[in-house]
Amino acid sequence: MKGSLIIVGFFVVGIVCGLFHWLPDLNAYGDVSYVTLCALMFCVGMSVGHNTEVLKSFRKLNPVLALQPLMTIVGTLAGCSITTLLLPHRSLADCLAVGSGFGYYSLSSVFITQYRGPELGTVALLANIVREIFTLLGAPLLVRYFGPLSPISVGGATTMDTTLPIITQYSGSQFVMLSIFHGFIVDFTVPFLVTFFCTL
Repeated sequence: MKGSLIIVGFFVVGIVCGLFHWLPDLNAYGDVSYVTLCALMFCVGMSVGHNTEVLKSFRKLNPVLALQPLMTIVGTLAGCSITTLLLPHRSLADCLAVGSGFGYYSLSSVFITQYRGPELGTVALLANIVREIFTLLGAPLLVRYFGPLSPISVGGATTMDTTLPIITQYSGSQFVMLSIFHGFIVDFTVPFLVTFFCTL
């Protein structure tokens, strides 16, 4: 929760700095987004490379539960498709690109800003931050009304890091490995799905 609020705080500070021209216009430097994106992808690769034990432990997962990341992806994209009915000014591709962030706000918003502009990138950033905050605050209610797997699906790509403690607390320690596996798989799909929908 604290981490999400810090990210939102930096976002608001950035808006204020941009409005009052307190800092140079980064849009004048076309490669900034690309360099940032490369740095983020490098960090993702480093985090995966340092967790070889986690990769080995995935083999112990129940094969049925291992389908959860797929269900999260399908459910999210289905929900995003329905939102196009409520947002007629947005194309289906735009809604699917935003939803394909799965809570991974830093990476998806950079991609979307690069492909579709800062307006949709900002929407993606806020949508994915809200997804993470909703998981952090709503986990107890999600478990009570929808079962222990629900916070994992709602958490999307965040379930292997920021939302893992709250999922462990309310869903139970027996779902830790599933939560990490789920976050890893969903996280991995973000750059591919976001860029695919952005190029439609």
